[in-house]
Amino acid sequence: MDASQLGRKIAHNKSFAGAVLVRQGETDLLRRAYGYADRTWKIKNRPETRFRIASVGKLFTAAAVLQLIEAGKLAFDTRVTECLGLEGTKIPPEATVRHMLTMTSGIADWINEDAEDFDAEWSKFCRTYPLYLLRRDADYLPIFANLEPYGPLGEKFRYNGAGFMLMGLMIEKVTGLSYFDYIRQNIFARAGMTETEFLDLDDVVPNVAEGYIPIKDENKKVIGWKKNYYSTTAGSAADGGSTSTLEDLVKFSRTLREGRLVSSELAHQMTSPQVVEADDNYRGFQWRYGFGCFVLLDMKDQIVRWGHTGEEDGVSCGYWYYPQQDVDVVILGNQSSCASKVLWDIQDFVLGL
Repeated sequence: MDASQLGRKIAHNKSFAGAVLVRQGETDLLRRAYGYADRTWKIKNRPETRFRIASVGKLFTAAAVLQLIEAGKLAFDTRVTECLGLEGTKIPPEATVRHMLTMTSGIADWINEDAEDFDAEWSKFCRTYPLYLLRRDADYLPIFANLEPYGPLGEKFRYNGAGFMLMGLMIEKVTGLSYFDYIRQNIFARAGMTETEFLDLDDVVPNVAEGYIPIKDENKKVIGWKKNYYSTTAGSAADGGSTSTLEDLVKFSRTLREGRLVSSELAHQMTSPQVVEADDNYRGFQWRYGFGCFVLLDMKDQIVRWGHTGEEDGVSCGYWYYPQQDVDVVILGNQSSCASKVLWDIQDFVLGL
């Protein structure tokens, strides 16, 4: 399958709307947009359209924390409760920055991502906590700080956004800046990410795609759409939610890889396996996690790709770098759960280069 065939295959996937970039070195193998940025007015997505990127933003938080470790303002073994004055909460006093970066703290999350019936869990959460009030890390702290941990400290990886919110609060504590301002000044500006910003869902800003949730009948057929305003948290936080573009995410990754955000050594640690994410070797790969970064290995322990996904109602995206092929892959979708199938089609293409 060549790039043109890949582009047509994605176009035929009616469940995907958004923009896709596959870049090898300086050459764009595929750069296309699909579907609508605004369904009401039939405004099409473009490669330059800005999309909310959900948990892909964890990459920014991880890089920022590593900057502060490099500057001596934090350390991997800095204790979270001591730094933030959270003694007496359910966050273990021995929990450190390293536990948060690798998602091995075992602490309760602000929403249980592994709930048996996540839809029911999310509906209950939305009835309890108005989503329009959740606009910064401190807004979430009362939700999870006194919940019982999911498991013992350091025992295993469990996906967790609350740990990144705690690191966002630590960034604020040691720098005196808001989390948003620190990231703007030390990540976005240094990487030249001029189209990336922390936008709330109710902000009126040009060139930002609306997020859409499919309405399905009893046979799972899509019969309509609704906007995600009442189904997604209003603001951004250190666990994700900023708005970005295809080009800006490549700029971030390249700046990181070139040692211009943190030292090359720390960038290497961030994008290398630190803990086991899953041990089932799904699809014939080893699934690992670095520092705020998913890492996929082949069965010879070579890194196939690193990066992060982002999923929430009306948002489905991911950034991945394939070091053996020197390929950046960005998938930005503005429909729920639409990026996964596209990713695997793209990966088959990249691995066949």
